Amino acid sequence: MKKKAISVILSLTMVAAMVAGCGNKTEETSAPQETEAEAPAETPAEAEDTTGGEEADATEGEAAPAGNADLADKKVGVCIYQFSDNFMTLFRTELQNYLVSLGFSADNITISDGANDQATQTGQIDNFITAGVDVLIINPVNSSSAETITDKVVAAGIPLVYINREPDEDEEARWEENNWDVTYVGCDARQSGTFQGELIGDLGLETIDKNGNGKIDYIMVEGDPENIDAQYRTEFSVKALTDAGFEVNCLTDQVGNWAQDQAQQIVANALGQYGNDVEVVFCNNDAMALGALQAIDAAGRKVGEDIYLVGVDALSEALENVISGTMTGTVFNDHFSQSHSAADAAVNYLTGAGNDHYIGCDYVKVTQDNAQEILDMVQ
Repeated sequence: MKKKAISVILSLTMVAAMVAGCGNKTEETSAPQETEAEAPAETPAEAEDTTGGEEADATEGEAAPAGNADLADKKVGVCIYQFSDNFMTLFRTELQNYLVSLGFSADNITISDGANDQATQTGQIDNFITAGVDVLIINPVNSSSAETITDKVVAAGIPLVYINREPDEDEEARWEENNWDVTYVGCDARQSGTFQGELIGDLGLETIDKNGNGKIDYIMVEGDPENIDAQYRTEFSVKALTDAGFEVNCLTDQVGNWAQDQAQQIVANALGQYGNDVEVVFCNNDAMALGALQAIDAAGRKVGEDIYLVGVDALSEALENVISGTMTGTVFNDHFSQSHSAADAAVNYLTGAGNDHYIGCDYVKVTQDNAQEILDMVQ
């Protein structure tokens, strides 16, 4: 199936201009947790969680900006896989504020926390359908559940925009074959993995190969093993090195479920077992990279001198670490263009304009050379 993408790789010039102007399933069946988005103040602010719990220019394949339809009475249901995820917090905050800026009433935007449990999220989707929302934006707990989700939402006659966690190609093909009002908005995780590998490969073997065995010895800390982003980041970070002619040696590959504390323990154990043979630590996201850094510091190792560390997302703390040299690099997961394109896609369905079934955007490789510009943008 042909995929069209937004060309939004941010050069330093573009970033500067913008400054100026991507868990395990459980069996819980707890009641859905929801929060209503508040109208934004003069600067974007995160919506209140009642549970306690820039844009790039439009190009082929991108959802066009909102039209002239009156959106104030349209109801939007948003399902987030887990509110505690750092990246999805940035995403949903930007999404809710941008929806309001397009003309949706804050009172008609409801965002639900799936609590990293597919059964909980499925109940929330059922509730949104019963409530008669006009459009659904869903970040699935398990992308493997997309077929079931799609079938029930389409049967209810509600347009559907998937975000961040991409269903597989067979599922996306169904949307096109049946001409359903369903699309996916997000970045290709293969690109983020490739960028991670390039961040390491660009250093050169003579820099990385501390034990002198002619190989890049690494440990891999994966996110959710069912998540396609985790799979692609794991595969393509290593592929970028082998494609560049490096010989690699995986010391250990373990699942950290996107969590900082789990990654800290994984890396601490690996450093205890393999010692100075650990030359590179790949983490599927920045939260886990921050945990890895804690373990590296505790082991008396120093990033940039005797070990190298990369993540994905460009969280503020990770960017600060890249600037200071305590992380080798990260990859900017552009929540601005993704959330805006998701909202624009929702508007296109409501106005009858329609969308492509895949709306993509690009990741941005982050080094010390551009980390400050990106930090200025995301803060």
